[in-house]
Amino acid sequence: MKCPKCNVDLVSEARHKITVQACPSCRGMWFERKELEALEDEAFDFGEHAKGTLVPSSTPSSLKCPECAADLSRFQYRFYDLEMEFCEDQHGYWLEADEDTRVLELMRQEEKDMQRKLSVEDRWAATLRRMRSGSLLERLRERLH
Repeated sequence: MKCPKCNVDLVSEARHKITVQACPSCRGMWFERKELEALEDEAFDFGEHAKGTLVPSSTPSSLKCPECAADLSRFQYRFYDLEMEFCEDQHGYWLEADEDTRVLELMRQEEKDMQRKLSVEDRWAATLRRMRSGSLLERLRERLH
């Protein structure tokens, strides 16, 4: 496979415990779908449904898929400020140098936000249970009478 930017042969490289095809010149990386999912799962373990839409919309790119040579499409990764390219035939994703690290950072933040949300929801549910308990209702009735 050739780099879609430099036309240099891609080489296997381990990135964040995942073997991907990387360009020795520009440091860009080709992630197959399962490899990108494995990267995300390193930091975010609430399930795919909780991550949000991967590709909300896309625009044409001048880069070609290293596997099928079709035009890649550019998209904003899960609505974050991170753009990358993908093959519409599901071959994979082109990430620029160190964008894999940015994906991990975004997924870690998403997981923290999710944990915070779940914690707040749990506290709110506990408050509602206390408010609905007989003892609280009885105390309120006593004060109102």
